[in-house]
This record gives sequence, C-alpha cells and structure tokens, in this order.
Amino acid sequence: MTKQTFGTTISALRKAKGMTQLELARQMGVTDKAVSKWERDLSFPDVASLPKLAETLGTSVDELLEVKTTAQEKPAPSKVPALAELVLKAVALAMGVGVTALTIMDEVESRNALGLLGIGVACLALVQLMHTDNEQS
Repeated sequence: MTKQTFGTTISALRKAKGMTQLELARQMGVTDKAVSKWERDLSFPDVASLPKLAETLGTSVDELLEVKTTAQEKPAPSKVPALAELVLKAVALAMGVGVTALTIMDEVESRNALGLLGIGVACLALVQLMHTDNEQS
C-alpha cells in the first residue's frame, strides 16, 4: 500500500467535501493558488493553520498528516537476536578450535581444556534456547 502525499490527502478530502480550491482558500484565508500549491506538494500550509484546515476538511490534524502512533505501527524486526546467535556460534567455534590447537601443541592442561569446551557448549545451548523461545512466540 502506497502512502499518499500531504497534497494528495488535502485534495481528496476537499473533493470529498464537494469543495473547490477557491472555496477552501476562502475559508482558510489564503489564495486559491496557495491551495493549488499545497495539493501539488509545492508548498505546505503554515503549521498554525493546520487545525483550521483539518476542521474545514472534516478530519483531525493527525489524520490530515497521516500520523501513526507507536501502537499502530508494526515494529521493525530486531537484528539483535540474529547478531547474538552469530556471536554465540563464533565463541563456540573459537573454543573448539582453540582447544584443539592448544592440545596439539601440548599447551593446555586437561581441566583447562574442559573448561574452554564447556564455554563453547554453553554458547551452543544458548543458541538452542533462543530457537526454542522463537518457536514458542
């Protein structure tokens, strides 16, 4: 669905009321050329006149400006969970590779290697929990 411009909105509301540009201009105290420019999105009415314009067109300022409240808007999906999952997987991989390399070089004790592998497994468990939570939502 495409969003109408401010000018298109004014034009549609004016026509729905059966008004000409000249009639709207007279009620607003401006010229018909000013109304024409509003409707063609070449200019914008003075902010102080928006309540009168909305009243004249039989709408609210919010509707005239097509303002949506936060509750009406669908929030954009967050990229944080995907990034967190990527980081957790990277940590798990790093722990596995690190322990393998250190073991080959005989530079790590068994208990330290198990601790590092435990961190990697914990990260993978968190990724799995994230997927379980997403499926239940």
